[in-house]
Amino acid sequence: MAREIERKFLLRTEDWRGLAPGKAYVQGYLAGNEACSVRVRIAENTATLNIKSAAAGAGRSEFEYEIPLEDARQMLAMLAWKPLIEKTRYTIEHKGFHWEIDEFRGTNLGLVLAEIELEHEDQVFEKPAWIGEEVTDDPRYYNANLARAPYSKW
Repeated sequence: MAREIERKFLLRTEDWRGLAPGKAYVQGYLAGNEACSVRVRIAENTATLNIKSAAAGAGRSEFEYEIPLEDARQMLAMLAWKPLIEKTRYTIEHKGFHWEIDEFRGTNLGLVLAEIELEHEDQVFEKPAWIGEEVTDDPRYYNANLARAPYSKW
């Protein structure tokens, strides 16, 4: 079983811009309940199927598998909840850690989140100056919830 430990933050400045190229993502959710979510994602020419536990907090079980691109396109078109999640992801290296900045488009336009994956929940890391408030424990910021209750409707 794979385990993901991820913390989420809002950004307080735009100083991260220009530090890395962006990669377009589109993803949709096929199922979700109090136990888990099932997601299909296309990142440029790669498609994945992801199953993630719905536990609150930084640590969750996660399983991810590459799938055929055309299958993913059909699942997003025919099976996924609407609206789809559209975003550009920027991966920035800072003090030995990879920060992923997600700049959302579509119905979540205006939302920008930073995520860091850790090896254990109490791992120490230095935040870049552009990192703001932590929102790890706020379920509104989970992508599965942004598909059901987009940022534009808050």
